[in-house]
Amino acid sequence: MVSASFVTLAALVLSSPSAVGAFSAAPSNTQSTTRNVALFSSSNNNEDNQGLTNSWRTVAQATALGLTMATASLLFPQAALADGQTKDFRLPPIDYADKSRCELKSSSIGQANAARDKLYDLRMCDLKGAQAGGFDLSGVIMSNTNLAGAKLEEAYFSKGYMRESNFEGTDFTNAIIDRASFKGSSLRGAIFKNTVLTGTSFEDADVEGADFTEAALGSFDIRGLCKNPTLKGENPTTGADTRETVGCGPS
Repeated sequence: MVSASFVTLAALVLSSPSAVGAFSAAPSNTQSTTRNVALFSSSNNNEDNQGLTNSWRTVAQATALGLTMATASLLFPQAALADGQTKDFRLPPIDYADKSRCELKSSSIGQANAARDKLYDLRMCDLKGAQAGGFDLSGVIMSNTNLAGAKLEEAYFSKGYMRESNFEGTDFTNAIIDRASFKGSSLRGAIFKNTVLTGTSFEDADVEGADFTEAALGSFDIRGLCKNPTLKGENPTTGADTRETVGCGPS
């Protein structure tokens, strides 16, 4: 395999003026082509030659940049840092004066960037067994929140902060939960059938008995889940083997 030092050296050499000059001056065929073009020019031979040299310089620079970026991406593949993998968050104090705070409200703005007209804070709320199928709950903040047994089919949770909460037996079938974080939450017996879970973190979450059948998971997400020691058991509702639904080998 090509070493990292080679890639760095290649980037420096190929992007340097001297290297560009080598490209532009290179083969005799190139010089011959330049001369042939010049023969057909009625005037300004020097300008024509300079134009061809500039063209070769542009091609050389583009080629060098492309080769360097392609080689680096092959040698150093990195998972995209999504919100689900963000380690630290600074959250504002809970507004206990807001009496309507602990209500599931669907956003009318749209889930692409988890946009809302104000902070959607469900921390410390008891919403056990709630019915919110199809709701857009993107950008929600949950901590010590109880949503055990809730029906959240086809709901949206893009960029959701869903940490240290209770989602035991919660049904997320066909939901979109991309770039979210379930860190430290209990998801025992939860159902994620055909759910979009790309870029979502299950770090330190209890996923025993969860069903991930046909869930959309990236390779980076799958590797993280397969390392979770609680990825075992069968879902009490669907009977699916938890580890098999993720596509992990024997534990």
